[in-house]
Amino acid sequence: MAENFSFDIVSDFDRQELVNALDQVKREISQRYDLKGTETNLDLEKENIFVTTNSELTLNSVNDILRQKAIKRKLSLKIFDYGSIENVSGNKVKQTIALKQGLNQEIAKKISKKIRDQIKKINVSINGETLRVTSKSKNDLQLAIKLLGELEEAHNIPLKANNFR
Repeated sequence: MAENFSFDIVSDFDRQELVNALDQVKREISQRYDLKGTETNLDLEKENIFVTTNSELTLNSVNDILRQKAIKRKLSLKIFDYGSIENVSGNKVKQTIALKQGLNQEIAKKISKKIRDQIKKINVSINGETLRVTSKSKNDLQLAIKLLGELEEAHNIPLKANNFR
């Protein structure tokens, strides 16, 4: 009897690592000479990060620090969707950074089709915000995992393989 192997493709990130990265950013802002006294605030909500500070220059520096800390914590930079910069009261600027998570149906269909076109003896099914990839061959699954890098670049979303069986 042939055994089926499978894994799931998800677009997700480790929220605790994001919290840790933001704590490191806040600590660096409080210690850096050029950022002291800028009244910079970073607020993390369920799907957004709000950055409020006194100038666009400071905002760019804070975003650079955020990217550095995220990379060190092995978070994909593709999870950040930078919104436009708004002027708010008191000569401050605010930027909303949306956190990308989950696969929408349109992108899931495109990814599924691409995998099936590249690897013939593989099945891909859409389960909500995840894709289940199954095959009788572990080698085909390994090829699908290698293909994830290309798909990440093509759709500009973070993709991970997990739940191996």
